[in-house]
Amino acid sequence: MTPTASQLAFELGHTPSHAEADFIVGEGNELAHAHVMAYPHWPGPLTLVTGPAKAGKSHLARIWADRAGAAAPWPDELEDLARAGGKLPLLLEDVDRRGYEEAALFHLLNQSMRDRRPVLMTAREPVANWPFATDDLKSRARLAALFTVSTSDDIHLSQMFVKLFGDRQLAVDPKIIAYLVARMERSPEETVALTGLMDRLALERGTAVTRAIAAEALAMRDAARGEGQLELALVQSVTESKKDE
Repeated sequence: MTPTASQLAFELGHTPSHAEADFIVGEGNELAHAHVMAYPHWPGPLTLVTGPAKAGKSHLARIWADRAGAAAPWPDELEDLARAGGKLPLLLEDVDRRGYEEAALFHLLNQSMRDRRPVLMTAREPVANWPFATDDLKSRARLAALFTVSTSDDIHLSQMFVKLFGDRQLAVDPKIIAYLVARMERSPEETVALTGLMDRLALERGTAVTRAIAAEALAMRDAARGEGQLELALVQSVTESKKDE
């Protein structure tokens, strides 16, 4: 029986790899990656990695956390950590979006600088755009070693597709990946969205990921942007992980 688009696609789930060996080093992140790999030989205790969603900030941060034995506290734990002091490395992800209390974060950064506690922060927005009322916290954050990551060149986007398809246990012809990279909107988020959409379309049709499916996925994403609907129902399988990749 020939599969049709009306068939149900069962989402089997996938776990994105954050292993050190699976991090894709490219022109847009090589400085940040080199800094992480240089730990513990950092010139200062604070590091900030900024960049768009899905650019690899969380992957890089988790590599560092594994290497440093860092804790990843909840926002409501910062005040107690600052008060207790110590040098246990800390990972603070999504500083600009996670609801950290301003005074507590300010006190923790002060304690980090005083006691040389290593702290790595991630954010999508530059410090100037962080949603905090005063400049006291921002002035401390500006003292961090700053690295901005991006994914835009053809080689990096192609490698990102290979990794994302691999996370889903899909083998895709390199010619299809080249076809996508030449025609897609150039962003990490779009790479993630297209991967999830093609996986779902292939499941519905009971086929491998083909060039025809790639073309259909590109057309669907273009149509969605044209209608101002950047979130497609078919991309339900592309769920936001806890942080940006």
